[in-house]
Amino acid sequence: MNHPAKTVIITGSSSGFGLKAAKAFADKGFQVFATMRGPEGKNASVKSELEAYSDFIHVVGMDVTNDESVKSVIAGVLDKAGKIDILINNAGVMYLGITEAFSIAQAREQMETNYYGAMRTIQAVLPAMREAKSGLIINTSSMVGQISAPYFSTYAATKHALEGYLQGLRYEVAPFGIDIAIVQPGPFPTGLSAAGQEPNRTDILDSYGTLAQIPPAMFEEFGKFMKSDQAPNPQMVVDAYLALADMPTGKRPTRTAVGLVWGVDEINAAKQPIQDRVLKEMQLENVLGGADA
Repeated sequence: MNHPAKTVIITGSSSGFGLKAAKAFADKGFQVFATMRGPEGKNASVKSELEAYSDFIHVVGMDVTNDESVKSVIAGVLDKAGKIDILINNAGVMYLGITEAFSIAQAREQMETNYYGAMRTIQAVLPAMREAKSGLIINTSSMVGQISAPYFSTYAATKHALEGYLQGLRYEVAPFGIDIAIVQPGPFPTGLSAAGQEPNRTDILDSYGTLAQIPPAMFEEFGKFMKSDQAPNPQMVVDAYLALADMPTGKRPTRTAVGLVWGVDEINAAKQPIQDRVLKEMQLENVLGGADA
C-alpha cells in the first residue's frame, strides 16, 4: 500500500473541529487516523461518512480516558503507517453551570478527558517521535485556558492544567525536533456545551435560589447567537491546525487564539516573554534556544 507523505492522528473526530479536521487533512493528502468512541455503535454513521469521504481516512475506536485503549490504538497506527507526524488532541467535554454544584466526580470526568486524555496520547506518541526526531502535537485548549469566567470553572481548570503541562513539555521535547502547539478557540457552534452535564449537587443549586437561574438563561441566549449568521465558523479552528502543520519546525507559536477570544491573544503576547525570561534566569538557555516562537 502506498501511504501519503504524512500521517496525522485526530482524537474526538466524531463531531465539531475533529470531524472537520479529518476531512481537511485528508484533502491535503495526509493519511488520517480519526479516533472516536463507538465507531461501530453510536458513531457508526460518522464512521461511514468519513470513510466514504476519502480513502485516506481510517476511523479507529479509541477512548482517551482508558490507558490500554490509547496504547493499543497508537501502537496499531505505528504498525500500519510506520510513523506519526502529527497528533491533534481534540477530544473534550465541557460542563457549565454553578461551580459549587458540580460534584468531585463530575470535575474528575472532565479532567480525565481534557487533561489526562491528552497526556495519554502524548505519552503514547512521543517515543516514536523522539526516535524519528520530528513531530508536531497540536492541542485544543480554549480561551478559558488563560482566563476563567463564572460558570466555566470546572472546565477552565482542565484547560489551565493542560496548558501548564504543555508549556513545560514544549521546551523538553524541542531538542528532539518536536513541536508542541496550543490552539485556543473561543466559543464556536460545535455542540460541545450541549453534550455536557448539568450540576448534580441539586441541594446546592436549590440553596442558590434565583441565582441558580442565571447560567441556564445566559447559555440559552448564547445558544441563540451560536445559531445565528453572526456565529464564528468552526472552520477557523481547522484552518489554524492546517497553518501550524505547514509551518517549519521550531517556528510555530506556543499558543494560537481563534475566534471570539476576549483578550486572550493579548494575554498570550504578554505571557510568553515572561515565560522565556524565567527559563533564562534558570540558566536553561540551551533548552530555550529554538524551542519557542
